[in-house]
Amino acid sequence: MAENNGIATLCNAAPDTGIEVFDNIRKDAARAVAGIEFPSVRHEDWRFTNLAPVEKAGYKLPAANGGLTGKGFDDRLIKGLGAPALVFVNGVFAPALSSPRETETAAVLPLSEAAKKHGGEVARRLGSLSDCKTEFFTALNTALFEDGAFVLIPEGKTEKEPVYIVHISSAGDAPSVTAARNLIVAGDGARAAVVEHYISADDGNCLSNNLSEVFIGEGGDVEHYRLEFENTGGVHVSTLNMTQERDSNARSHSVLSGGRIVRNNIHPVLAGRGCDSIINGLFMPDGNRHMDNFMKVEHAAPHCGSRQIYNGVLNEKGRGVFHGRIVVHEGAVKTDAKQTNRNLLLSDAARIDTKPQLEIYNDDVKCTHGATIGQMDEDSVFYLRSRGIPEKEARSVILRGFTGESISLMRSEPVRDFVEKESERWFNRALENG
Repeated sequence: MAENNGIATLCNAAPDTGIEVFDNIRKDAARAVAGIEFPSVRHEDWRFTNLAPVEKAGYKLPAANGGLTGKGFDDRLIKGLGAPALVFVNGVFAPALSSPRETETAAVLPLSEAAKKHGGEVARRLGSLSDCKTEFFTALNTALFEDGAFVLIPEGKTEKEPVYIVHISSAGDAPSVTAARNLIVAGDGARAAVVEHYISADDGNCLSNNLSEVFIGEGGDVEHYRLEFENTGGVHVSTLNMTQERDSNARSHSVLSGGRIVRNNIHPVLAGRGCDSIINGLFMPDGNRHMDNFMKVEHAAPHCGSRQIYNGVLNEKGRGVFHGRIVVHEGAVKTDAKQTNRNLLLSDAARIDTKPQLEIYNDDVKCTHGATIGQMDEDSVFYLRSRGIPEKEARSVILRGFTGESISLMRSEPVRDFVEKESERWFNRALENG
């Protein structure tokens, strides 16, 4: 398909970065974008999400920094994580706001700098987990990205404090599209946590299209956070592609609380024997907002375990989607996989579409999946009120209990505190007329 609302032309107009490994894959991706049909409800993987407003928006490339000075964002950052190691504005590195480092336990650098200092690693890894031939937004990101975060944890090393990365989007006066690329590599036996925090500088229509590739070596342990708190007028598409080697552990946490249309793609591949993976998420659409979670967990090796836990709280005309798929390949015997999606609707107009799936190509496995949809239990509300708790507080207690399952799985205390406080703000808005 040669027309994607001018996006193909936009890709071709993007200037070269001057970094050979970047420009080579960007040119290939720009050609691919023109040939991929724009996602629509006709496509099975997008059947619950109407992207017609995105296709018609007429996006442009933004100014590099959107006129930002970096002031006024401190109160929106996560307390207790320290200053962000890397900050990007519209996908461009902001050195004045960042504290990159290269120590014995970690290299935390803008990807553009890592392409020079760790060229072999970047050239070997970048794009190797991502499909630019059939995935439109993956190809779009690859065609447009100029920079992003590079995190390298050497073999056997532990980075004790979470690596904090902040992405700020700014649409300015016209609809714009930004792209950031993140590359995270943990060597054999390496341990780290990486926090990706997405916020907006204004209320404009910005298509924030981001992609992260995570490599976990044998016996490694990586905890990855994606915290999406952009403005309610923009569109956010994020993709996490992750591969795990033998006896490694991975935890993925996604919290979606912003954006007009949000698409959250998670694709871990358990490629080595004895891997364990937790895919955890919390999404909270209200107003007319739409949040789509698309999971594909691939078990490609024997004796691996995975857990998907995704909880949604929906209010007003908010709409949510959970499309979860577990694929157990031939030979992946003794797989233990569980998928759970729980949804709480706070209004009659809220809507959730949930589609848990299992694709199993051998017999010696233990796999389960399930989804629940319900409203707040009025008996529980009555019980709390009978103990002298005001109705609004009683409903908040129930909401805390519902979201607490996802939040409790987050090992970083500062992140847990941040998500709890932001959830409380959401509860207060939802219940203010209750």
